[in-house]
Amino acid sequence: MSDELLTSAEMGEADRLTIAAGPVDGIGLMRRAGEAVAAEVFIRYPQAAHVHVLCGPGNNGGDGYVVAHILAGSGVATTIWASGAPRPRSDAALAAAECPVAPRPLSGFEAQPGSIVVDALYGAGLSKPLSGDAARAVDIATDTHLPVVAVDLPSGVSGDSGKVLGVAFTAAVTVTFARKKPGHLLLPGRERCGEIVLADIGIGDDIISRLQPRTFENTPAHWLDDFPVPAVDAHKYKRGHAGVFSGGPGATGAARLSALAAARSGAGAVTVLSPGNAMQVNAGHLTSIMLRKTDDVADIKAFVAERRPSAFVLGPGFGIGEKTLTFGLALLASGEPQDAPIVIDGLVFDADAITSFRNAPDVLFDAARQPNAPHLVMTPHEGEFARLFPDIASDDTSSKLDKARDAAARANAVIVYKGADTVIAAPDGRAAINYNGAAWLATAGSGDALSGIIGGLLAQAMPAFEAACAAVWIHAEAGSRFGPGLIAEDLPLALVPVLHELVAARGVL
Repeated sequence: MSDELLTSAEMGEADRLTIAAGPVDGIGLMRRAGEAVAAEVFIRYPQAAHVHVLCGPGNNGGDGYVVAHILAGSGVATTIWASGAPRPRSDAALAAAECPVAPRPLSGFEAQPGSIVVDALYGAGLSKPLSGDAARAVDIATDTHLPVVAVDLPSGVSGDSGKVLGVAFTAAVTVTFARKKPGHLLLPGRERCGEIVLADIGIGDDIISRLQPRTFENTPAHWLDDFPVPAVDAHKYKRGHAGVFSGGPGATGAARLSALAAARSGAGAVTVLSPGNAMQVNAGHLTSIMLRKTDDVADIKAFVAERRPSAFVLGPGFGIGEKTLTFGLALLASGEPQDAPIVIDGLVFDADAITSFRNAPDVLFDAARQPNAPHLVMTPHEGEFARLFPDIASDDTSSKLDKARDAAARANAVIVYKGADTVIAAPDGRAAINYNGAAWLATAGSGDALSGIIGGLLAQAMPAFEAACAAVWIHAEAGSRFGPGLIAEDLPLALVPVLHELVAARGVL
């Protein structure tokens, strides 16, 4: 499966294992990588007047020497600009020795409009900011508006975090090998990569599986087998019952939007749990969604005992304060022995439910760790994340991926760390980075719809991490396809074609 993401260290280990297994050796892998990059140059820039290949002293630079060798051998005007000589007897040194183009020092780099740049300086392995001649080369390429083809990753972008270390190239296309790195998908690195081409250089799936990757690009391949499809004998309660808590009379819309998204995502029954003073407001807007007065914990317990809901969503428009905290703790305690045999599969805490615990995060985390607590999914945006995990959020040395993982482990919850590069992390260390989102989703109420989709999938007994990953992908796909003009009210209906395709992919339609 090509959706696993490898850290720079894991990619190095994949190279080592491949070479050890044979028959290909290190220079063989380097030649294949260079051939893949050269092929993209030929395809995309057949009329280029001149190709400038910037080579670092390591393996990334070795790939660049192979590229220059192929281009020059095909009659393309090619210049190599080197930041340093490869280590003697290394694969990069062998590639440089085989290349007929004599390198020039990077300090003299110059290029004219109409030429292109192949960036083979440092790639994903860079650990410190670009400076000196390399930073100057970035400035020249940027100021001259030269198309850049990056080898593995634009130099200056961290392969593990996506952070820009000092300055970085902005590539038109990035050619990477075997598997993508987190830095290809995490911002701001994602914006520097341009189109990403994943080239097969002979590192097999069996090698990758030996690494046991814990990070992947969020695609249906990773959760489709768990995606719920109703059985032939299904009735509405077999398809799961979700409860969504509503705010007061002036704040009911978010819950209704969340409830409708839960129903569209497949929950057989959805109930809006409304305070008594908002019952008339909610009743005037609900048709297929049920409604129940819920003013206190006793009302929650009565609803759970009578209607056996399998998932709840708390937070959208509910309000911040003691009531939210009390409701949240009561839901987390719903699986305690005194309440057996009631079983709630999952809870979604969004927005106000997250912020309400900002002064008592350990109380929330301890409740989520109790043996019979329902699976908890929390969906913070950056500000909400910082309120609940201030020390994790303020660590500038940590990536968004690392932060989501640390938060999930601390909270014993699936964390959906929202944004243009949403990260979904599980307490066991698994994590996914979403890639199919669009700016059209940056609209009020979009997050309420997402929480409803997660709740609807949890209600159908989809495992929590897979449900969160699926919901994020479905939500983003629906928003991307709808495009300009999208408002949150459009999202529940926009889910339908996406869901139809997923069910068809399961072989049911």
